[in-house]
Amino acid sequence: MTLQIGPHSVQPPVVLAPMAGITNAPFRTLCREFSGGKGLFVSEMITTRALVERDAKTMRLIHFDGTEKPRSIQLYGVDPVTVGKAVRMIVDEDLADHIDLNFGCPVPKVTRKGGGSALPYKRNLLRSILREAVGNAGALPVTMKMRKGIDDDHITFLDAGRIAVEEGVTAIALHGRTAAQHYGGTADWEAIARLKEAVPEIPVLGNGDIWSAEDAVRMMRETGCDGVVVGRGCLGRPWLFGDLVAAFEEGGNGASARPTLREVARVMVRHAQLLGEWLEDEERGVIDFRKHVAWYTKGFAVGSESRKKLAIASSLDEMDALLSELDLDQPWPVGADGPRGRTSGRNRVVLPEGWLDDPYDCATVGAEAELDTSGG
Repeated sequence: MTLQIGPHSVQPPVVLAPMAGITNAPFRTLCREFSGGKGLFVSEMITTRALVERDAKTMRLIHFDGTEKPRSIQLYGVDPVTVGKAVRMIVDEDLADHIDLNFGCPVPKVTRKGGGSALPYKRNLLRSILREAVGNAGALPVTMKMRKGIDDDHITFLDAGRIAVEEGVTAIALHGRTAAQHYGGTADWEAIARLKEAVPEIPVLGNGDIWSAEDAVRMMRETGCDGVVVGRGCLGRPWLFGDLVAAFEEGGNGASARPTLREVARVMVRHAQLLGEWLEDEERGVIDFRKHVAWYTKGFAVGSESRKKLAIASSLDEMDALLSELDLDQPWPVGADGPRGRTSGRNRVVLPEGWLDDPYDCATVGAEAELDTSGG
């Protein structure tokens, strides 16, 4: 089973979702190792203005390991001209092989300025951004990721899908939630099926509530989508990509990884080590790893005091010593495959004044909506 993204064949049809502070080069390396290099692994979200201005942090984030093929960058932008410049820069300087555009971020500080998942409501603005991106991309495929809409009264995904096809977007990923749901509730897989029916010309990828390889296979079977995008499901579970490869290559019958705590601990140390090498500072790498501790140890009998100590470790030796004190022979815990990361929902999406008055007015969004945040 193969997903075609422009000239790139992705087999199995599995994509790592961009997540700020998570899907950096070290984490992508881990996921690729478990998958045997199969699948598509997208960078952290990059803001177009920061890229055009050559912000130092941003330039580090767009660095790809020599083994990453295709190199995939997700861009977030709200101004058509700036998006066009960023895409042209990527093409001219050979910075990536595939560009994804984020229209799914539900974070209030973004939507209140008209960015993220609020933006597709303004159909003409969305069209202008897509036109500039595709027009400047040359031979590079441009894809997009979005949500169902702002809330149940302002659904946008079908209109946005048709606009994307008309403007030459290569594929669309749909998170089956509205911005109002944030990450709460249950993802609406039926919406993914409806989008697939509405835009048969291009691949549609499903996103939302994929916690296991079995979930991914079931989503494709139930919705008819062409591939899956995995986000929160791989937090503290990079071996999920090995499960996904096995499931798709063996017709859904592949065995899932069930590592012992000892095996999980080895992955934790390697993850922290890779971060240190990437940041060129072991201590910074271990500190950056701290946010992953709870995800990796979820379900295991690891006391609160041990978790607390691991979450303040500042060297690989200290981290290794703390892990060695645990009962490392613990088997994979029952019920460990489930929601991780943000799960809260909210009822009201913060929007600019008058944003919902006319979906076709000539809206513009200020640069303050371009924040280094993630989600979708």
